[in-house]
Amino acid sequence: MAGRGTVKAQSGFNANSDAEVLYKAMKGLGTDEDSILQLLTKRSNAQRQEIKAAYKTLHGKDLVNDLKSELGGKFEDLIVALMTPPIIYEVTCLRNAIKGAGTDEKVLIEILASRSPNEVNEIKSSYKREHDKDLEEDVTGDTGGHFERMLVVLLQASRQQGMQESLIQSDAQALFAAGEQKYGTDEGQFITILGNRSNAHLRRVFEEYRKLSGFEIEESIQRETSGSLQEILLAVVKCARSVPGYFADSLYAAMKGAGTDDQTLIRIMVTRSEVDLLDIRAEFRKRFATSLHKMIQGDTAGDYRKTLLLLCGGDDA
Repeated sequence: MAGRGTVKAQSGFNANSDAEVLYKAMKGLGTDEDSILQLLTKRSNAQRQEIKAAYKTLHGKDLVNDLKSELGGKFEDLIVALMTPPIIYEVTCLRNAIKGAGTDEKVLIEILASRSPNEVNEIKSSYKREHDKDLEEDVTGDTGGHFERMLVVLLQASRQQGMQESLIQSDAQALFAAGEQKYGTDEGQFITILGNRSNAHLRRVFEEYRKLSGFEIEESIQRETSGSLQEILLAVVKCARSVPGYFADSLYAAMKGAGTDDQTLIRIMVTRSEVDLLDIRAEFRKRFATSLHKMIQGDTAGDYRKTLLLLCGGDDA
């Protein structure tokens, strides 16, 4: 997976001179937004953290606060996200999804369904450090029912590794018996199997399931479940089939039709820019009659658009 991002560390990097470029871009009247976005999209997150430190040393000011006071709107949100260490950014997204009135289920689903057990454990310990709260307790305090159970299973980060040949057949059988074969649904079986098996194992189970039932697992989940539980189960299935494919679908959904889900657009473009955005772009092109680049171009404007296109890193027309 490594090296499938569109954003790479810049060679011959000099944090001090970058800090000066940013300082000049914001000094005096008016702001040189172009210099800011050009520079920050060509540095890795680790390099941006060094620039932040250099800026403070040279100017005695906090770079992120300066950026916030100079920029505005979605462009500001995007730049601030780029300046945040990845794990802290994910923790902040989860915290914002939970605190206050109502819950943003979409964020909980996206992050917890798509991350590896190691990443989930890292998120949990950072959450504790940053907020002095337990992520699982916050999640259970804010959600309910089978949806809550599935989130708790994912938060255990105890997916089995590799393939368990002996269980493939019985897992497929159990899913069939829990849904299509019975009146009503045994959601617990779906939660246990989809929440605890490795992606490679699940892909084999889905094949067997199709032979057994004549249905794709997604069709059965859509028939047998609803609401947030359905959304999280489908997300887990999509991620088992292909994580870049899951994000390609999510980006498409964020931009199709009237209006744009900018929060989702920013979150995915930022969190995947150094991970697998090249693969996401390729999946996007395969699945939809357009490229990610074209869709962003048609759906956004101004410096916000410019920054997103630089992160996108190219057009697969």
